[in-house]
Amino acid sequence: MYNMVTGSIVTYNNISTIAKTLETLFGETKDIDFKLYVLDNGSSDGTPEYIEKNYPDVTVIRSGKNVGFGAGHNIIINQVESKYHAVINPDIVLTQNAVKKMADYMDGNPEIGLLSPRICFPDGRDQILGKRNPHLKYLVASRLRGDEPSKLLKEYAMLDCDLSKPTEIENATGCFMFIRTDVLKSIGGFDDGFFMYFEDADLARRINEVSKCVYYPDAVVNHVWGRDSKRNFKLMLVHINSMLRYFRKWKTI
Repeated sequence: MYNMVTGSIVTYNNISTIAKTLETLFGETKDIDFKLYVLDNGSSDGTPEYIEKNYPDVTVIRSGKNVGFGAGHNIIINQVESKYHAVINPDIVLTQNAVKKMADYMDGNPEIGLLSPRICFPDGRDQILGKRNPHLKYLVASRLRGDEPSKLLKEYAMLDCDLSKPTEIENATGCFMFIRTDVLKSIGGFDDGFFMYFEDADLARRINEVSKCVYYPDAVVNHVWGRDSKRNFKLMLVHINSMLRYFRKWKTI
């Protein structure tokens, strides 16, 4: 079935956040043709069962094991038929009809392949996220960030630019991406070689080779940002491995 907008969420033990995500997602997409798919990576906390019981219109796919973020989304991307596709984290809260706003803006700007909305904390503060391509200096600055962003972090997040209007960007966060489906399919979706982390930067970079990535501040989504790799040693190693893969692939540091 062809849909105006499809969405994919990859879950792994996300029972603590998925209820709010789904509640706001369907509450904020009543004015647009929207179909949601969820790929569960072997959750043991009842996440897929909760979705199936409370949201029967959602297509739930069980991978049987943790295949990773990008590979999980690719399983869905390979089967959807839509004009636009939204990559959505299971800890996202939608506001102010964001999906329709992005679809309407993309309708009027066919040169754009990806829209990245304004990402905020639940209290309304902006999240300082990379919009330029990753470099080691930016990643060190991000790892060492304090209460106030450093000069390098501001540069990475393009805070030295006017972000009050739509702005072309190099890098987009994977917590919420709004992408033209034919562009997404033409580049083969995410690179499965990234288990988690940097797959979003890699995707944006490849989209920029065939289209444009644009930051769109008129659409706002809230993100419950855990920064798990700073607290979990295993995830930190995954993060480092993905970083090295990214730098090798793009021959940059």
